[in-house]
Amino acid sequence: MKLNTLKPAAGATKTRKRIGRGPGSGLGGTSTRGHKGAKARSGYKKKIGFEGGQMPLQRRLPKFGFKNINRKEYQPVNLAQLQKLAEQGLEKIGLAEIVAAGLAKAGELVKILGNGQLTAKVEVEANGFSKTAEAAITAAGGSAKTI
Repeated sequence: MKLNTLKPAAGATKTRKRIGRGPGSGLGGTSTRGHKGAKARSGYKKKIGFEGGQMPLQRRLPKFGFKNINRKEYQPVNLAQLQKLAEQGLEKIGLAEIVAAGLAKAGELVKILGNGQLTAKVEVEANGFSKTAEAAITAAGGSAKTI
């Protein structure tokens, strides 16, 4: 066996389809593009969502609602969770304590909600309070301070 006698296996290679090289090739004339129409032209590019002239899906479906770009997303913390922190011996609960307890991530806005019972007297600092939560904290003898 010599390098000049090497050949690929039978059927392993195919000749490239050379379109637009005259009528003798059988692939001349329209060059496999059919007759006329946008797809026969050079530079044709189908637009995203184009459905062949049918009304596209994104125009058929109804539109509703909107996204408020100024929306503030709060991480909710309930009174029951504050009660558990107070049972651990905390008298002042701020954002650092809430983050340390794993109830919120650093940098998140925290809002205290009125779900659960709070019996301990605690000072709570958060970004927001619901009316029921604020009333429950003050009723237990504590204070609710909005940052």
